[in-house]
Amino acid sequence: PVAQTEVFAPVARKAKRSVKIDRAALIAKNFIDPEGTVTGLSEEFRIVKRQLLLAARGGKGVDIVEHGERILVCSAHPNEGKTYCSINLALSMASEKDNRVLLIDADFAKPSVLRTFEIEESPGLMDALADPMIDAENLIIETDIPGLSILPAGKQTNQDTEYLAATRTAEIIESLTRNDPSRIVIFDSPPALAASPASVAGVVSAEELNE
Repeated sequence: PVAQTEVFAPVARKAKRSVKIDRAALIAKNFIDPEGTVTGLSEEFRIVKRQLLLAARGGKGVDIVEHGERILVCSAHPNEGKTYCSINLALSMASEKDNRVLLIDADFAKPSVLRTFEIEESPGLMDALADPMIDAENLIIETDIPGLSILPAGKQTNQDTEYLAATRTAEIIESLTRNDPSRIVIFDSPPALAASPASVAGVVSAEELNE
């Protein structure tokens, strides 16, 4: 008898939502202008990103750091500028020709990434964590800034920490990096001393998913 070969259909991906970013509004809020000239601000984040990219990709005598493509930006307390740094870092990294940046709003209690970009709220990471039938990849918002996409925080629940600590979180993060090897993932985390999900997010984003 002739051996039968199973053929699996590829996972269906929906067309991602795409938005335009108001450059003038970004500049007014003192963020990096994606198409602007070099400024003191852009140069500062250029220095920071260069070290992070070396950790993620290696080179110049620097070994690749395991899961170095996952970057978590955190602060001790609220209102210390972590979202400001997350967004500027994402804008700076997105300008690199060989990288794509996924900015994840992981501050579920007080999400602010979409609001800062003046984007309408939409489902995000927490929705995918709470519902195994939702593919987080389908919730990513593409922007007209080359190389930059955003995964919103999603709907807040009273079990944010528990969802983050579940195995599914590691699976989603692994999938987001595996689906696009050129992708750098930046997490805008909750303040470490103000919300318990921050410590869980830090561990999960860094750990390796056991096969």
